[in-house]
Amino acid sequence: MSFPNQPNKHHAESLLTAQDIVAYRARLGRMPDLHSPRGALFCLERGLPHRLRWRIAVRKAGSMNADLHETTRTKNPVVVLTNFGGGSPMVVELAEELIVMGVRKMILLTWGGSLQPDLKHGDAVICSRAIRDEGTSHHYLPPEKYIDADSDLVGRLASSLQARGVSCSIGTTWTTDAPYRETLAEVKQYQSEGVKTVEMESAGLFTVGRVRGIQTASVVVVMDSLASYQWQVPQRLDSIQRSLELAYAAAIDVLSEP
Repeated sequence: MSFPNQPNKHHAESLLTAQDIVAYRARLGRMPDLHSPRGALFCLERGLPHRLRWRIAVRKAGSMNADLHETTRTKNPVVVLTNFGGGSPMVVELAEELIVMGVRKMILLTWGGSLQPDLKHGDAVICSRAIRDEGTSHHYLPPEKYIDADSDLVGRLASSLQARGVSCSIGTTWTTDAPYRETLAEVKQYQSEGVKTVEMESAGLFTVGRVRGIQTASVVVVMDSLASYQWQVPQRLDSIQRSLELAYAAAIDVLSEP
């Protein structure tokens, strides 16, 4: 065998598993105080749970490489993760541990760049699939261009967003590990293919979903744009913050459903 980049690595057993970490944390008495949530929201906008607590009540539930909050008045409890940085490696690590703890539905809420000129700042894109231009997913599955989100979760998320009047569409996102290496040639190609956004987490989360048999989806709120082949940012963030708040509420509703 030749490492790294061994094409059959995904068939081999791991020496360390998420079960090991969760069991070790339990032995140390450092497990978060959760009430068996079946849904989890990865929220890159770290201030949202506190800012919206008057609408969606939450309590601090502990930490595990992220700050954990749990909803207290939803149909079923939802765990909300914030302050975990970003990128597929950390999202996948946390997702693996949450799965061991019983979570079966996960949504990522992040911001990203637009590749299409018709997408405006603050528009929301529900990602039905992701381009695997990151490293984490390739440790789990053979090389392939795309990884799909769960279609049922995507549909319910779209309905929940539309009911709140959010301007949203469904499409493909480009997941990369290197935001400062998004080249002109890549942007032109993906734009011509109809890829809507670029971000850093969706492909990793969708891969865990497929491998572990859970439902995953993501919402990307457009923050900036590469559609004109130069970086463009808005003068104000009002529309972006508003969309993040509405997408947060929509995701919590979907995740709290039985």
